[in-house]
Amino acid sequence: MDFFGTIMAPFKWLVSVIMVGFHEGLSFIGLPAASGWTWTLSIIGLVLVLRAALIPVFVKQIKAQRGMQLLQPDLKKLQDKYKGKTDQLSRQAMAQEQMAMYKKHGTNPFSACLPMLIQMPFFFALFQVLSGISQAKDQGQGIGAMSHDQVVQFDQSSIFGAPLSASLLHGGGGNQVAVWTLSIIMILAMTASQFITQKQIMAKNMSEEAMASPFMRQQKMMLYILPIVFGVGGINFPIGVLIYWTTTNLWTMGQQFFVIRRMPTPGSPAAKALAERRAAKGLPALPILGGKKAEETAADPEPEKPKGQRIQPQRKNRKKK
Repeated sequence: MDFFGTIMAPFKWLVSVIMVGFHEGLSFIGLPAASGWTWTLSIIGLVLVLRAALIPVFVKQIKAQRGMQLLQPDLKKLQDKYKGKTDQLSRQAMAQEQMAMYKKHGTNPFSACLPMLIQMPFFFALFQVLSGISQAKDQGQGIGAMSHDQVVQFDQSSIFGAPLSASLLHGGGGNQVAVWTLSIIMILAMTASQFITQKQIMAKNMSEEAMASPFMRQQKMMLYILPIVFGVGGINFPIGVLIYWTTTNLWTMGQQFFVIRRMPTPGSPAAKALAERRAAKGLPALPILGGKKAEETAADPEPEKPKGQRIQPQRKNRKKK
């Protein structure tokens, strides 16, 4: 086993354990064990388990993003401070001040990538499991927690006549028209859901300061580049992997819709819409969900309380007496 295979072995085992667990449970309640739909639901169950486990990471991501939004004015001042200075010392000093600012406020610009980075090893593990099904069947072996019998069963399973281990580029048996049709539909759904998710974030959940930042230019490029990359790469993905990636993208889209509606970025169009909805219902404004800077800002009015408490009505009454 090569170095990469050694690293991926635990992830392959965990992915296959979750899939087999769901498959056994679905078979127990009466679904056909050899049906492609039973294995498809097992893959969807894998997505639900992984994404549910990532919810705490997602909450931290949201808080870090709020912190980045609140830091935009300070970052702009820092950029103006070093504007036109291209020497190595100035660039190094600017980078150090930026890192100190991120550390002080408990945030960083790479926090948005954290859920995807954590999820990628499981995605590659699933890709290796599903793409290695046919080879394992021919060699009389299992994959991870899947026994040889389960490997054979999975290899023979299909939905709409397309085997779950087949891909658009490499085939894999079954009805080729069904493989092509289902693969193209899944690739389009996968890329469209990813594009819509990023588009709604940029259109509804970013403040004007964030939209004007240099970092936003990169985000706009990624809005179009990532769907193309995944769309082109999708022709290599087995249908089972396309099911996984489409399902996780749909989860992300629904999750972002909830966040934009209930916990929008301060200063964004979604935040203004939420404030208007709460005002129409007579509800108070929600506190800003952010990093350390937001917490400090929210705590600023507290020191003024003693000032209000120093003037006591009782003393005034005593003076009148």
